Amino acid sequence: MSNITTEKANELFWLGRYVERVYTTCMEFFKGYDRMIDEQEVSYPDYCRRVSIPNVYADKEDFLRNYPFDDSNPDSIISNLIRAYDNAVVLRDDIGSDTLSYIQLAIYDMRKASLGVAPLIGLQTVIDDLFAFWGCLDDRVVDYSERSIVKAARRIERIDLYLRFGLPADKISFEVNRLQNRIVRTGLNYDQDAIPRLRNMLAQENVPYADAIRLIESMVDV
Repeated sequence: MSNITTEKANELFWLGRYVERVYTTCMEFFKGYDRMIDEQEVSYPDYCRRVSIPNVYADKEDFLRNYPFDDSNPDSIISNLIRAYDNAVVLRDDIGSDTLSYIQLAIYDMRKASLGVAPLIGLQTVIDDLFAFWGCLDDRVVDYSERSIVKAARRIERIDLYLRFGLPADKISFEVNRLQNRIVRTGLNYDQDAIPRLRNMLAQENVPYADAIRLIESMVDV
């Protein structure tokens, strides 16, 4: 793994996972927001079950307001963004201050969105900040292995969440292919049989989502 220490590899890996977790959960929150407002049956407990977080919400209004913005809740979107920031801070010399600044800006925009009457508009700004983060990471991070670790972790987190949300197999397979092209460049210790096994699972008529989640979660040793 070039000259990357185990500690740094762990920080890079979780930086990628946390940033992607914020992005994908924001996108799924977008999809469900209007439906949850209008629905007669309550669906947010199913969302909590899918992402394996406790349902601590009094009702759907509480969920829609606090799941994105409550930084006292360790499972909220903003709490995951703060975790991404904590990893980015210790990696400042590796990723650059400009790259770090986009996560700082995302936290600022998340807090601003929590005060507004149109939270989805505010969250779209957070999404834009995250896209800027990825672009800056590509431009600023010189070490190819470091960049590859962050981006492989991004794919792992996306696959994990896509499986949890039960997205179509072809969409998940596309991300698996992208992961394969990236993870071989990281120098990380990983289960090389995991990707072929994931492909086989996704090719089944009834995808074993729970088994695939366990596989992707245990794929990398960091």
